[in-house]
Amino acid sequence: MKIDRLIGILSILLQRDTVTAPELSEQFEVSRRTISRDIEDLCRAGIPLVTKQGAGGGISIMENYKMERTLLTTGEMQDILAGLRSLDSINGTNRYGQLMEKLQAGASDFMTGNQSVLIDLSSWYKDSLAPKIEQIRSAIDNGIRLEFLYYSPKGTGERSIEPYYLIFRWSSWYVWGWCESRKDYRLFKLNRMDNLKLSEQTFEKKAVPFPDLRTEQIFPGGIQVKALFEPECKWRLVEEFGTGCFEEQPDGRLLFQADYTNRENLMTWLMTFQDKVLLLEPEELKEELLEILERMLVQNRAVPGS
Repeated sequence: MKIDRLIGILSILLQRDTVTAPELSEQFEVSRRTISRDIEDLCRAGIPLVTKQGAGGGISIMENYKMERTLLTTGEMQDILAGLRSLDSINGTNRYGQLMEKLQAGASDFMTGNQSVLIDLSSWYKDSLAPKIEQIRSAIDNGIRLEFLYYSPKGTGERSIEPYYLIFRWSSWYVWGWCESRKDYRLFKLNRMDNLKLSEQTFEKKAVPFPDLRTEQIFPGGIQVKALFEPECKWRLVEEFGTGCFEEQPDGRLLFQADYTNRENLMTWLMTFQDKVLLLEPEELKEELLEILERMLVQNRAVPGS
């Protein structure tokens, strides 16, 4: 897009004293005539550019023009590049990395080993997530309704939404949009979506409320949990909840207390500790857990085919 190229040219001019039209032409893969028109557009926008002919000549910003020579610091550019590269990790492309290489041309230290932050957002569901993300982005950019089959705790059903935001939260991807069946804005988890497709209907984009991403909003219904864990479970508790989630008891066991937000996930999580945990509170959850374990015991003792 032209606006991307203009921003890229301006960024290069802010980082280098002089750049030639052939260099810009090669960098952005356009003709020298196109670069000349871009330079004229930047001048009309109020950026005083100077062109010098001959050896050592080129295009530069007028000397003493009161404008910062860099739009971003080296650290800021590295952070942006790390973030954009993390988006490449979703679908295995180098699209965002190539974009940043264009914008930071002339500042080679950004690309020669100084990248200290690497972010990988890919997941086990990479093969199915990548096409969904591309479809959703296309729908958002072009104002096209999305249709899909959605699996939720309340059941499975067809949904049609006007998508507005693609969100990465708590190691999962979501889309935020206006749901036709609920007549309200909803957050949908991409891993629960199936048969996703762009509909033939478009919608007029409008200002929409930004989704409330607080944990208690995404996962309502806090559960006050109290449990005793064996000492060997300490590393998991620290990894998942931090060092302040438990108190070490005289016998070495760990008294864990936390506000858990999802009942089903809590039950599953507790069972992963097998006999290394004793649930103390809430009492009704303890009884439910015992019932589940008893049913599992009966089911697994049953003789196949009987």
